[in-house]
Amino acid sequence: MSKKIYFASDFHLGVDALISSSEREKKIVRWMDSISDDMEALYLVGDVFDHWFEYKKTIPKGFSRLFGKLAELRDAGIPIHFFKGNHDMWMFRYLYDEFGIPIYSQPITENLKGKTFFIGHGDGLGPGDHGYKFIKNVFNNKWCQAAFGMIHPDIGLAMMKYFSVKSRQYTGDEDPFNDPSREWLVQFAENHSQSFDIDYYIFGHRHLPVNYALKNKKSHYINLGEWMYACSYGVWDGQTFSLNFFDSELDKIYGM
Repeated sequence: MSKKIYFASDFHLGVDALISSSEREKKIVRWMDSISDDMEALYLVGDVFDHWFEYKKTIPKGFSRLFGKLAELRDAGIPIHFFKGNHDMWMFRYLYDEFGIPIYSQPITENLKGKTFFIGHGDGLGPGDHGYKFIKNVFNNKWCQAAFGMIHPDIGLAMMKYFSVKSRQYTGDEDPFNDPSREWLVQFAENHSQSFDIDYYIFGHRHLPVNYALKNKKSHYINLGEWMYACSYGVWDGQTFSLNFFDSELDKIYGM
C-alpha cells in the first residue's frame, strides 16, 4: 500500500460549532482511524485547540480521545508534527514529553517525497495585521507567560476562552476567497517564492480550503480549511496534493 502524508488544522476543540466540541473530537478520531493504515506522517498545522494554556503541573481537562489516538499513532511509529496556532500558542512541552511529538512555533521547510514544503499555521505572516503581530509578540514574551501562569487555572482558562472568541470576531477568517491580491498569506507566498524554491505552501488559519497556483506556475498556496464546519484536510501521495473532506457535504460546494 502506498503511504501518504496527511495535513489538518483548525480543529478548534473546546468550542462548539456545527456540532459540539466533544462530538467533533470523536469525528476527528474516526477520521484518524480511517487513514491510519496508509499514514506515513501527520502534520497538525495549528489551532488544534480553541484555547490552551499549559501550566507546569496542569493542562486543560478534556481531549482524552484525541490524546489517546495520538498516543496510539505514535506507538505505531507514525511521526506526528504539531504547529502552534494563534489559539494554542501557549502549548509548551506536553505533547513532546508525553508522546514525542515535536512542537513548532515557526514555519518549517521540509522535503517530503521529492517536493519542498513550507509549513506553518500562517498567523502573522504577510503584510497587514499589525495589531495581532504586536499582541503575538506580547503573548510570546516569557515574562507575560510567567505572569499568566500565576493565575488560577479556572480563571486563566476562562480568560483564554473569552479571548479566543474575540480573536475569531476580529480576524474575519471566514470571509470569501475572492481576490488573491488581498489575501495576506497569498501575498506572503508570492513574495517568498521569488527567493526560495518551494513547491507547496501549507497553511491553516484562514478557515477556507484553497489550492491556488502562484504566479510562478510552479508553487501552490494551500489552505487546509477547518473542522468546525468543512472538516477538510490535505493529502500528499508523492504525485498529487489533494484537499479532501471527511463526512461532509461541503465537498459538493467546493467541488474538490
